[in-house]
Amino acid sequence: MATFLYRLGRLAFRWRWYVALWWVAILVAAGFSAAKAPTAPDDGFSMPGIESQKAFDLLEQRFPGSSADGAVARIVFIAPDGQKVTAAGNKAAIDKTVDEAAEGSQVAGAVNPFQAKAVSKDASTAYATVTFKDKADDLTDASKKTLEDAVHQAQEAGLTVEVGGDALATQPSAGGAAEAIGIAIAAVVLLITFGSLAAAGLPLLTAVLGVGVSMASILALGSTFGLSETTGTLATMLGLACGIDYALFVVSRYREERAKGHAPREAAGLAAGTAGSAVVFAGLTVVIALAGLSVVGIPMLTKMGLAAAGAVVVAVLISLTLVPAILGFWPNAVLPRSARKRGKIEQADAHNGGSRWARLVVRHPIPVLLLGVVGLGVIATPVMDLQLGMPGDEAKPTSSTERRAYDALAEGFGPGFNGPLTIVVDARDAENPKTAVSTISKEIAATDGVVSVSPARFNPDGDTAVFSATPSTSPTDEKTKDLVQTIRGERPGVESESGASFEVTGTTALNIDVAQKVQDALIPYLAVVVGLAIVLLLLVFRSLLVPLKAALGFLLSVLAALGSVIAVFQQGHGAELLGVEQTGPIMSLMPIFLVGIVFGLAMDYEVFLVSRMREAYVHGDRPGQAIVTGFRYSARVVVAAALIMMAVFSGFVGAQDSMIKMIGFGLAIAVLFDAFIVRMAIVPAVLALLGDKAWYLPRRLDRLLPHVDVEGETLGREVPAPSALVPVGRPEPEPVPVR
Repeated sequence: MATFLYRLGRLAFRWRWYVALWWVAILVAAGFSAAKAPTAPDDGFSMPGIESQKAFDLLEQRFPGSSADGAVARIVFIAPDGQKVTAAGNKAAIDKTVDEAAEGSQVAGAVNPFQAKAVSKDASTAYATVTFKDKADDLTDASKKTLEDAVHQAQEAGLTVEVGGDALATQPSAGGAAEAIGIAIAAVVLLITFGSLAAAGLPLLTAVLGVGVSMASILALGSTFGLSETTGTLATMLGLACGIDYALFVVSRYREERAKGHAPREAAGLAAGTAGSAVVFAGLTVVIALAGLSVVGIPMLTKMGLAAAGAVVVAVLISLTLVPAILGFWPNAVLPRSARKRGKIEQADAHNGGSRWARLVVRHPIPVLLLGVVGLGVIATPVMDLQLGMPGDEAKPTSSTERRAYDALAEGFGPGFNGPLTIVVDARDAENPKTAVSTISKEIAATDGVVSVSPARFNPDGDTAVFSATPSTSPTDEKTKDLVQTIRGERPGVESESGASFEVTGTTALNIDVAQKVQDALIPYLAVVVGLAIVLLLLVFRSLLVPLKAALGFLLSVLAALGSVIAVFQQGHGAELLGVEQTGPIMSLMPIFLVGIVFGLAMDYEVFLVSRMREAYVHGDRPGQAIVTGFRYSARVVVAAALIMMAVFSGFVGAQDSMIKMIGFGLAIAVLFDAFIVRMAIVPAVLALLGDKAWYLPRRLDRLLPHVDVEGETLGREVPAPSALVPVGRPEPEPVPVR
């Protein structure tokens, strides 16, 4: 591995023009394909194998021409203070609004609130439901304008009008200026770390190019594989963060090899053979974690994981080829400014901050270990109170009309009104379908926790009906979850009495089913991802205990990160500081996201940091000294890499979308815990306690495992030791530029 990558780095350095032009050509080709590709279809949110999805599929089949997931607009009318919506003037304005809203070409139907009895008891609030034949993304501007004009007319009549549903819902960007903020902070960190504008700019340049290639490829293949811009959100996050980090490690090792006296081309080859090997295995752990998301069985999550894995692969390839090529154009530009002035490069200080911290940990491993483990354990305690769900309009800012409509309906009709349960009755085998549906409707209406049941609506064939049951509690309340389980638990007796079967669906039931499926998939997912990663780390470090220690450290950091997310987004501690206006259940997919992504990133730091320790141990250092040596060369760069990751993820905390905000915060805090507490404190403390045992591998297993050279042991036969320091500015025997 190391020998192959060493030669690849030398070739990329030598044939830099061809390598650079090749990547530019790839970017142009991907961009051109993306521009010419047809628009990707809406990837939607399907969940095979759950009851809610089966009910949606039945609705699609039995109610032809009306999409079960067609757009919906719920127009909420609020009378001025002291008035009622039933007053003559207000009623006339509402009637006219509903009639005009029904005129849209894509409208399937508009229900007048006075006909549907959709008026609150105090007559202060009413709502009209407008359903569309098409999904929200497929609505034309003309259809939206028709609805907006109707709403504006009611507002002019003196009514307060808000619109809920997805027909006119704003689609906030994934992070606004998130990428720009992350890149700006990353630039500052890189500049402080390297002390060179060129060295700071190179990782940023290559990372942005990699994200460009990845996103353009996703858009180009969108219509073929059902990918969308939403699919690429995770790819953007990880492509940018990993791209900067991987290039950072290669450039840092290049500077180190130049300080040892190697000529630029040899230094580029050595950087690719050593740091590049760590990049390959670190990238593989991320890819394993992301590709493993397919185990969960959620198509959207599988697509996001595979797209992000592709972005990480691109980041790895760029760091191994384009980075050495750019170093070939300006071999001295990435060196410290002081080195360029003096014409001499100094090696890393043996008493730098990293080595001093490592000596402290090696001298006092037990206190450091206990403090780290206990601290993360305390932070992780909110996990015991975890509630899963999917944020809806209640999580949107109060400045949005969807949130105001949600609040108005909850106040006027009760908290459960915003989360009705949809009951789909299959009466095809019943002797009298209407009687069967009526029996089921009465039984559900009599269930504790159900406030009301709407009239049933039959399909054209008269063998399938659908009606709504309104709970007494809000969609995110645990009592609503208990109600759904109660209805489903009593189903066998109700079906036996009526002779028809029914399914419970709707947004609330769907969220409950998704949360349960994610919980059921979490353990198998952990087993697959952690198992494969342990095997991979076993090959890299040729040790039994180091991979196990890495996995246990990851569990600590991910539990602490999840505990922090729960503390902020569910319990409300510090929520205002992050702009979280409404607390509630944690997004159902959040644990899976944290486990998958953080595991990959945690193994990144493990590989980069511990590989330098093993390299020192293999070359003769005692266990304690190997820890110090590894920190001497790696600590500063790992800290910079972690800060960059945190900067990129933190930028997404400013997103309007609550899910993106939650993911950004969770990933940023997870990197903080894993890099600075687990990898920089707990890991060296454990290795110091284990001593030589940390690197033990049974001989039989050693013979069975293929030998993967990550430390660059074989490079000693390929690269002659530098006989004298090569001054900065002196050219190599072959003509290469020095500026």
